Amino acid sequence: MAASQAHAQQARAQQGESEKISVGVASAERKPVSSALDFVGRVEAIDRVEVRARITGYLEAVLFKEGDMVDVGAPLYRIESGLFKAAVNESAGALERSKAAKVLSEVQLKRASELYEKNAGTAVARDQALAADDQAKGNILVNEAALDTAKINLGYTEITAPIAGKIGRTSVTKGNVVSPETGPLTVIVSQDPMYVTFPVSQREFLRVQQSGRDLDVTQLKATLRFADLRTYDHQGTIDFVDVTVNRSTDTVLVRAKFPNPTGALIDGQLVRVAIQSGEPKEKVVVPQAALIADQQGVYVFVVDDGKASVRRIKTGGESGSDIIVDEGLSGGEKVIVEGLQSVRPGSSVIATPLPGTADRS
Repeated sequence: MAASQAHAQQARAQQGESEKISVGVASAERKPVSSALDFVGRVEAIDRVEVRARITGYLEAVLFKEGDMVDVGAPLYRIESGLFKAAVNESAGALERSKAAKVLSEVQLKRASELYEKNAGTAVARDQALAADDQAKGNILVNEAALDTAKINLGYTEITAPIAGKIGRTSVTKGNVVSPETGPLTVIVSQDPMYVTFPVSQREFLRVQQSGRDLDVTQLKATLRFADLRTYDHQGTIDFVDVTVNRSTDTVLVRAKFPNPTGALIDGQLVRVAIQSGEPKEKVVVPQAALIADQQGVYVFVVDDGKASVRRIKTGGESGSDIIVDEGLSGGEKVIVEGLQSVRPGSSVIATPLPGTADRS
């Protein structure tokens, strides 16, 4: 009889263990959190250049790999140069002819002047010689300008990078005729640093200014989050606040500058911008994955004596990948993050701390 009772107790114990739900938990942490204002911003390259042809000719070669980094002066395209070299030689020849004509006009002017002084020539002949000499001088200037223009056009057959940065795809390929009317051949955007511009409402802008009488908004720190909620590794600094308010939206355009050593920021990218304002205050934070919402609001499950219990909370915004809890938690609670789909109030749970949550930042 005693053996059968022991067996029944063991069976009930095994059944109780099998009914427990395995969950992953993280501690509700208390840590200093700075007040932050969130905005939607867009990444902009500091320098952005559309590369265009400045002469008309056949494209002889494309000299870069699309998507590569290029330095200032790097060769990008080569236009067939034969006609432009011929134009340089033609202009050089015309300049030599005009110089020879100037030599002759000087001799004729000198002779006409000497004859006029000896009363052996007329004033008309002298004046005609003077006009011819001035015309020869003018022809030299015209032909020098023509030679300079021909040399400049010859230089345009080699299209080089005006800035350093990442180069886009080419819109034309070898063998096509290009001209100033062709449009952009490719685009180069600088990479490091990058701008992020975002509109700030007048109400929020005034709130930041009023947080300190001597506050310089250009010294406020900014952080970024990508669309997948990852936080960008580097902080930025506001370096420009527009001098006018957009009348249609009642916002001020603000710009921050961020280092971009690894190229993680891409021109035109949409990001979330958080501006830190005020001194850090100690707050309770929990992972975003712990939050559950219903008609009554937001709550989390915490593990209390091996059972799941509901805690209604009031959130106060985001802090990196975590959520700030203003009310409902005091810190130190084991908050269920994984396995929530199987948890009910009062469920028996086996709590396993998630790796990396102890030093979550």
